[in-house]
Amino acid sequence: MLNTRDKLLTGEQLPEPKVEIVYEVYGGEQRLGDIMALVDRDLSEPYNIFTYRYFLNNWPELCFVALAGQDIAGVVVCKAERDQDERYCGYIAMLAVETDYRHHGIGTKLVARAIQAMHKLGCDEVALETEVTNQAALRLYERLGFMREERLMRYYLNGVDAFRLKLWLTG
Repeated sequence: MLNTRDKLLTGEQLPEPKVEIVYEVYGGEQRLGDIMALVDRDLSEPYNIFTYRYFLNNWPELCFVALAGQDIAGVVVCKAERDQDERYCGYIAMLAVETDYRHHGIGTKLVARAIQAMHKLGCDEVALETEVTNQAALRLYERLGFMREERLMRYYLNGVDAFRLKLWLTG
């Protein structure tokens, strides 16, 4: 029996959410305002339009939206770059799911699509940070195979510590 990480890497299907959701690769600025509004409501860090454009314009193939009709139910925003050791590393910068659509597997499906896309690009690992107090996020990521790498003291502007989490895709 495959664990969740192996299912992601082999493309095996994860359970579908219980609401009608369509997943798409980020398709351009027409959805930028809605993405910004969702992330601003959901995450503690304030981001400006330049931060969004940095990720969305440079790595649109690593950014996915979950649509419920015409409404954005969730979004994951990512990038992939070489690190100082020349490893190709994926990074999940933002994950947000609209409150009314939580607990339907949407966040899991968004992260799974992002991981699969980064794996296809040849990423060796995927990293992210999340607040140590965000138990739902920690459960989601750890269920997908992420491991806590380090605690970052007072990492966020609100003074909350973060955990850096990593998922190794190779080796």
